[in-house]
Amino acid sequence: MVKQGIDENNTRYFSLSLKINFFSKLHPMRKVLLWIGIIFVAMLLITFVAGLIAHEPLPEGEAGPAADSLARRMEAAVNKEAWDSTVLVQWTFAGMHRFLWDKERDFCRVRWDDKEVLLDLNTITGKAWQDGQALEGEAAKELVQQAWSYFANDSFWLNACVKAFDPDTQRRRVQLAGGGEGLLVTYTSGGVTPGDSYLWILDENGLPQRWKMWVSILPVGGVSATWDDWVTLDSGAKIATGHENAMFTLKITDLRGTRSRQAFGLEQDPFSSLE
Repeated sequence: MVKQGIDENNTRYFSLSLKINFFSKLHPMRKVLLWIGIIFVAMLLITFVAGLIAHEPLPEGEAGPAADSLARRMEAAVNKEAWDSTVLVQWTFAGMHRFLWDKERDFCRVRWDDKEVLLDLNTITGKAWQDGQALEGEAAKELVQQAWSYFANDSFWLNACVKAFDPDTQRRRVQLAGGGEGLLVTYTSGGVTPGDSYLWILDENGLPQRWKMWVSILPVGGVSATWDDWVTLDSGAKIATGHENAMFTLKITDLRGTRSRQAFGLEQDPFSSLE
């Protein structure tokens, strides 16, 4: 019995010695990379567990006149009528993508990095440039599709409040855990990621304060983001220029919107080549 205990202790000592020798013989740079890998895996595990804890199931809610009434209150609070009368809108999303949108003709100019696209939103076609040089063929098509993807996402963050009655949308009234009611809007088709759902949390006047998201690009359901820093365009429409949560901050800058091209002050029509 004594000999067996000694052998077990020797085995443990030998195993520990191997581990110590393994680490001691590693090149210093490899040691750094190894520890970076260990820390990275640990962070992934922590993020995964935190995501499981934070995940919220999609609420069911109730469709019908009450839900539609909530949606109409939200539209009125942001002055959807003025938005519908807005002809030109300019904005920069998250400091990266710059837009000039002719809502009357459904044309949009999208700029990012050294790229520029004139986009026909009706046909998802257009013209593309990179570093001032016109592109043709597949290179142009790829940039046009990229511009369309940016527009679909960034214009939604610009004013999703007016899209509760878009085709193929479902609206439901949801009883909130802390009291009050929320508006759940599900987009069954259209855009870049159909099937996404958003729960609007409104103030007493119907103005959005924040929303919760159940979207395909996020592995966790119920991620919340604020709708704040409201401004009023020259056209009268209200736009939230700030969106924040624990993971990201999105800002809308260089924002401007008018009811006519003349009021915007463009000397030339930037979309003449699309007509």
